[in-house]
Amino acid sequence: MILLRLPITQFKVTKTGLLLTLLWLLTSCSGVDPATSNRTEQSLKERQASRMMVSAAHPAAVEAGLRVLRRGGHAVDAAIAVQMVLGFIEAPETGIGGGGYLLLHQSDNGETSIYDGRETAPAAAQPDRFQFLGINMPLALAIPSAASVGVPGLIAMLSEAHREHGRLPWDELIAPAIALAETGLPMPLRLQRQIEQDWSLRLFADTRAYFRSQIKEKPAVLRNPQLGQTLRRIASQGTDAFYRGPIAEGVLQRLKAARWGSSGMTSADLASYQAVKHDAVCRPYRQWTVCGAPPSSSGGITVLQILGMLEQFDLRSMEPNGVAAVHLIAEASRLAFADRNHYIGDPDYVDVHMDRLLNPAYLRQRAGLIGPDRAMGKIHPGDPGERVEIEEVDVQPETAERGTSHFSIVDQDGNLLALTSSNEAPFGSRMLSQGFVLNNQLTDFSFNPTLDGRTHPNAVAGGKRPRSSMAPTMVFDAQGTPRLVIGSRGGSRIIGYVTKVLIGVLDWDMDVQDAIALPNRVERGRGLELEAGTSLESLAPALEELGHEVSIVPMTSGLHGIERVAGRWRGGADPRLDGVALGE
Repeated sequence: MILLRLPITQFKVTKTGLLLTLLWLLTSCSGVDPATSNRTEQSLKERQASRMMVSAAHPAAVEAGLRVLRRGGHAVDAAIAVQMVLGFIEAPETGIGGGGYLLLHQSDNGETSIYDGRETAPAAAQPDRFQFLGINMPLALAIPSAASVGVPGLIAMLSEAHREHGRLPWDELIAPAIALAETGLPMPLRLQRQIEQDWSLRLFADTRAYFRSQIKEKPAVLRNPQLGQTLRRIASQGTDAFYRGPIAEGVLQRLKAARWGSSGMTSADLASYQAVKHDAVCRPYRQWTVCGAPPSSSGGITVLQILGMLEQFDLRSMEPNGVAAVHLIAEASRLAFADRNHYIGDPDYVDVHMDRLLNPAYLRQRAGLIGPDRAMGKIHPGDPGERVEIEEVDVQPETAERGTSHFSIVDQDGNLLALTSSNEAPFGSRMLSQGFVLNNQLTDFSFNPTLDGRTHPNAVAGGKRPRSSMAPTMVFDAQGTPRLVIGSRGGSRIIGYVTKVLIGVLDWDMDVQDAIALPNRVERGRGLELEAGTSLESLAPALEELGHEVSIVPMTSGLHGIERVAGRWRGGADPRLDGVALGE
């Protein structure tokens, strides 16, 4: 079955080819994702500010954003500068060949909205895109195929937000990334380790030529003049330069030259792409209001469902790293993921009844399934307003995603911004075009086009956005005053990472930095995962005694947040990465 979508005449089985395939299957999707070990911890003074703040995964990106804010730029202006720099420095995770979600709160009118820049499937895409003779394609072969690449949405999303809110010229906001790409900077140690530890990069010409070649320099210097040239064109000509003309033609040519898989992407797919603006999805949690991204992301609804169930328990009285808290959060997460997998998809193709899924009475009923002294057995989705469980429907967890980058911004006028963006897997499809990584986001679709005898809500369809787990989130107090801006990297684990920080800050009164640094605990319907190398490892026997299936795994979250405390901003940056939170 390794032929998959390859024409038979183009495939020759050899011992070498089979060995490479096996190595690729065993290593490329193993979650190689090293945490940063050389980061210097920031002092409280360094991460406090009175007027403005940026928290992101690299100091150069933070400084680019702060320079924009010092010039009077809007949070959206700063976001463009930060994102473009991260697209150069964190190229495996994010960039203009991918997509994302921008959550914005406007201080002048109190509106909180989301700009959906999620990738779309080509118009010609069919439900069986990742199947061969009715059998699902192995994820490890789907990722580096032309079939995995969606129409990138990041540039369109940033352009639309800038059109509505930008104060500074578009080209000036991209200039810092151009300068860095052309002149270079010392390669971050995390990126060096990612490249060295991901054996699959040796198999693909693009990743060999760009990523592998650069770590051979001593000391390693990160530069990308080809990306600089691409960004210059986008800076001078705007969004159309990406979706039409030479850049678009280059993307299509690269897809046609892919080793395997059919893309079906056309110039019309690129030219017709549009970012979509929605109201944020918001729900009360205790005395606060929490807002996040609605579908096409599952992040907002799933986080809010987890909180709605946990609201029935006295978390404040529990030890953050204790068995009781970990157990309850895991059980609520299992129930929320069951609903996520059963109901959520692109709202242009699927009716997602957010009000029903977030109904307080329904969430109280679901919370009633959670026992304090025993993990639930088999989990089922619910039927809001009808049944607390659909017992004849079993949960079908999706394939694990990972990668991504997140940053948070507060500008001098009090506008809040949280932006999560991604190529999907680290290094995306392993294909580069004109200096940037092409995403593999279409592998976020369900490979099975049906679910329980109906069309899967996350089945592939032409023009459809695959379901995401990105969860840029904001919290407001009872008077509508901002309390917290947060988000993370990490694929479907993002939901657990963000939930951890929300509970840490809101229930356990933690400094945002301390809440981010808490050991990660994640339950996605795939078993309870505890972060390796942390104090949570010692809880495994007790949690297993409760009935949890426990695994100890590395979990490199990338949480970056800002909170409002006593009239000042206080930032936090994930110690597992290279980032900082700085302001003035």
